[in-house]
Amino acid sequence: MGGISSIAGLGHLPSSVLPPDFVQLVAKLEGNQRRNEHPSHEDRRRIVGNAAEEVDSDLVATVKDAGRIGPRADLNHGSSDRYSNDSSLLTKPIVTPRRAQVRAETVTIGAPMRILLVSQMYPGPADPDLGVFVANLELELLARGHEIERAVVDTRGGRARHAALFLDAFRAVRRFRPDVAYAHFLVPAGLAATLATRAPLVVTAHGQDVANIGSMPGVRAATRHVVRRAASVIAVSGWLRDRLESEVPDARGKTEVVDCGVDLARFEPRNTDEARAELGWNDAGTHFLCLGGLTERKNVLRLAAAFERRGEGSLTFVGDGPLRGALEGRAGVRLTGRMRHDDVPAWIAACDVLCQPSLVEPFGLATLEAMASGRSVVATNVGGPPEFVTPESGVRVDPLDEDGLVSALSEAAALPRPNLASREAAGDHDVRLQAARVEAILLRAARGRRA
Repeated sequence: MGGISSIAGLGHLPSSVLPPDFVQLVAKLEGNQRRNEHPSHEDRRRIVGNAAEEVDSDLVATVKDAGRIGPRADLNHGSSDRYSNDSSLLTKPIVTPRRAQVRAETVTIGAPMRILLVSQMYPGPADPDLGVFVANLELELLARGHEIERAVVDTRGGRARHAALFLDAFRAVRRFRPDVAYAHFLVPAGLAATLATRAPLVVTAHGQDVANIGSMPGVRAATRHVVRRAASVIAVSGWLRDRLESEVPDARGKTEVVDCGVDLARFEPRNTDEARAELGWNDAGTHFLCLGGLTERKNVLRLAAAFERRGEGSLTFVGDGPLRGALEGRAGVRLTGRMRHDDVPAWIAACDVLCQPSLVEPFGLATLEAMASGRSVVATNVGGPPEFVTPESGVRVDPLDEDGLVSALSEAAALPRPNLASREAAGDHDVRLQAARVEAILLRAARGRRA
């Protein structure tokens, strides 16, 4: 059987690779949880081991070795008594082997936590912009004095990457006794965390993981297990929280809204003329910019059509994707291809208006980055952006209304340049503030309390 399976959200793995009784195993784990029992090593290994057997012989030895190590190192993962007193202080950064560079500044906090970070998206050598929002939050938690061990996927595509994530989580727990697990994406990252460690779990839902619940077989059962196991669930917007609670009622009462935040020091108002000279973007008229994949969800064709109808200025797409060919050759339209996230601030500084009229944006990080940079925006009214885009900072639009999109481009172009109201609205979403909120949730979980 060589078909592609979507069981448990494990990506585009051949169905022959995935365990055929996956859903039954998840149901068994849920039954154990209701009886306050822990899953057996054998059940954990069956989910991970079966998926890896035919994927990468390199990984098989680790799976088999896991069955010979005896009791797991994290079975007594750390007492919540460690966090019963807030008077314990730390003012020095902690260094671990698998770590992004820690910021130079330090802060005074309560007792430091040992955090296992599990994510299916993380910047890597070949994909430095992949999951950069996860790395940004990690850096802020490190700056607050916590110790972090990672089990992450830092590449795009590849049939073995999600199986490898499960194994990486197992390895991480063997060498690092976490006080709390912090997963990004419900499935597979959250599921990997539940199987690898008994430490309290906090998991962030980002959007596609929630959309998968109703569209991919097996994901609902896996997500329900993760949510029940979690001490707290984080959603990156109120819109996403409502969708998750509708799909998985167990999320009600334990889901909090904390977005990924924006680095206000990195995204700040800059001189527009200097940025345009640096990039060679010297077209006449209004400079419109769209960031992200050239995909149907990003609504790039409808945006390009609205721009052409308006008939003024230039429109630059920073990103790549399957709709590139349909955008090439249009008057006034420039395609740069994919850019490193480090290059994004300059492109935003060079534009007058950022356009993100996506069919849906569970959060809308690019929109928030533009606002932090003092730029006006055209944003979708479906998803997270309506929660932070104010009338003074931009225009919210029905992504299916092309006439409305034409008007929105003109309305946004008429707003002040730079737009200081945008910068002010973004201030509540500083990544440092968001990291402090995540820290409080992790600390509460480590202490054994739910939301």
